[in-house]
Amino acid sequence: MCGIIGYVSSGIDAENESTTAADGGTGDGRALPVLAEGLRNLEYRGYDSAGVALVEDDDLSVFKQAGVIDDLDLPDDHPATSGVGHTRWSTHGKPTDANAHPHTDCSGDIAVVHNGIIENYDDLRAELDDHEFTSETDTEVVPHLLEEELAARRRRASDGGQVGANADDVTPDGATADDATVADDQIGGVDLVEAVEAVVDRLSGSYAVAVTIAGREEVVVARQDSPLVLGVGEDANFVASDVTAFVEHTRDVVYLEDGDVARVTAGGVDVRSDGEYVERETKTVDWEAEAAEKGGYDHYMLKEIHEQPGALRQTLSGRIDEVGGDVDLELDLPESFLANVDEIQVVACGTSYHAGLYARRLLESFADVRVTVEVASEYEFQGGRDPWETLVVAVTQSGETADTLSAMRKAAKAGARTLAVTNTVGSTAAREADDALYIRAGPEIGVAATKTFAAQVTALSLFTVHVGRRRGTLTSERAGRLLENLRGLPGAVQQLLDASDRLEAVATEYVDEDAYFFVGRQLGSAVALEGALKLKEIAYVHAEGFPSGELKHGTLALVTENTPVLTVLTEGARPGETLNNVKEVESRGAPVIGFSSYDAAANYLDVEIPIPDLGVLEPLVANVGLQLFAYHVANELGRAIDKPRNLAKSVTVE
Repeated sequence: MCGIIGYVSSGIDAENESTTAADGGTGDGRALPVLAEGLRNLEYRGYDSAGVALVEDDDLSVFKQAGVIDDLDLPDDHPATSGVGHTRWSTHGKPTDANAHPHTDCSGDIAVVHNGIIENYDDLRAELDDHEFTSETDTEVVPHLLEEELAARRRRASDGGQVGANADDVTPDGATADDATVADDQIGGVDLVEAVEAVVDRLSGSYAVAVTIAGREEVVVARQDSPLVLGVGEDANFVASDVTAFVEHTRDVVYLEDGDVARVTAGGVDVRSDGEYVERETKTVDWEAEAAEKGGYDHYMLKEIHEQPGALRQTLSGRIDEVGGDVDLELDLPESFLANVDEIQVVACGTSYHAGLYARRLLESFADVRVTVEVASEYEFQGGRDPWETLVVAVTQSGETADTLSAMRKAAKAGARTLAVTNTVGSTAAREADDALYIRAGPEIGVAATKTFAAQVTALSLFTVHVGRRRGTLTSERAGRLLENLRGLPGAVQQLLDASDRLEAVATEYVDEDAYFFVGRQLGSAVALEGALKLKEIAYVHAEGFPSGELKHGTLALVTENTPVLTVLTEGARPGETLNNVKEVESRGAPVIGFSSYDAAANYLDVEIPIPDLGVLEPLVANVGLQLFAYHVANELGRAIDKPRNLAKSVTVE
């Protein structure tokens, strides 16, 4: 997930050095200060690299480099009054100067910034074999495609042919589209909006794209499955991934919808959909700038819980072949090695460790391979294992977790092959491992991991199919069913998110209890551990998670009417046997909150939260409900949810 900012003003006003957000002011009209500040406001969306493109008359100037926003080498003063900026979270290509946005065409006159994943970029790049590419990114195909499209339209215009796809379209001022563009266009009578429409029609995947071009005081944008919002000011207009980028200048916004293409000029914003001009409602946001940084949510954690459907789509994007019952993970692990691997060892910490426990059950069941999961700080490569037949999988969101890196290095020193499962391109884990599988969840600001847990399990589920198919232990039919469930996962998570009001009410009812126990079996056991961890992290209350069969081996002594039991009763979690444990705690007066797809459980639950049918991924959906429960308990208690005491997002010391 990356951050986009675009800005167009009516011109420089030397006397107006600054104005307030209340009157829609944007300083003296220069683009660079506004773009730079907007990027700082968006840095939570990505901080691998940053860049800006500035338009001054017929010149286009690009400044970009790897690193955080404040590392960006920008001129002290630049007269441009329009431009675009970008802060990057790497997905395709390492965080280097060359891979930083904006990207340009061969002429250097077109600059593009992009958020999302263009799934068919390899095919498009192959078609552009006469163009010079300078990066590893999927984004760079866009300016080159636009270069081709504009050239073709100029040729048609010079030959007397129709310029646009529909020259009779009526623009907002009443002129025909052709008349308007010939009158004010400086690129040969060609409408840049129509050209962008033609280009994005060729893209597969998700994108928010912003385009600027030399000689044009405008920014053209397009959206599909990635957020874009327009800001409407008195003397300038904006576009961004999030209102936080420009809320200090204007709170009047237009939210673009999927399929929209818009032109942003100093005079206004025009939006098209399906080739026709449309009206999109202008809304006024009433958040303070600090709240807007969280997209209107009270906390980053809550925002990230609700981002999970989109994050999961990114994790899955372009990786599934349901027809063939296989996946494409772009891994370099030799198939001969996977076919003969004797053991997979997962090393991880905290939430990533719980993701590893979930993956263990999947790998053993679907890939028929022996799997061990160890807390990274306890790991040693020993026990007579053969390093040549062992794969060590290091799961780490940041790719910088010290204990996990240490474990991975011990394995590598012993001669074992290593795989990093991480969210961070170019991280230490990704660089040092023999191979890397990126979860592609986007940056996560909240200290308590939410969407990255779901994305880790999803990525490891894809890896399960990858291993099983190459070992010959997983049929295409069985793999196809698992992949079908993975496809349905984002929608199932959204169903649970739609019930968040009920979970808030449940959390409020049980907020002042003595302790909380989380139980489940098999896949549900991993989710129980993760649910308890979330409550401990952010609510500072006693919570314990464990396999439900362990209740009677000691913990029942602590069960009272003031100790709610939260349980997972779904496929993949042996709900029938778990229900017996539910009856044990119920008979001792404990209230039971069940996340269930098991019909027989309803009569034994004080609260039932239905889980959609999704096979072995149902416990992962239940986990989202446990996250919401923990969040609302902590919120009721007034905790510092995004910055829980004593904790850090990335643990980089042992």
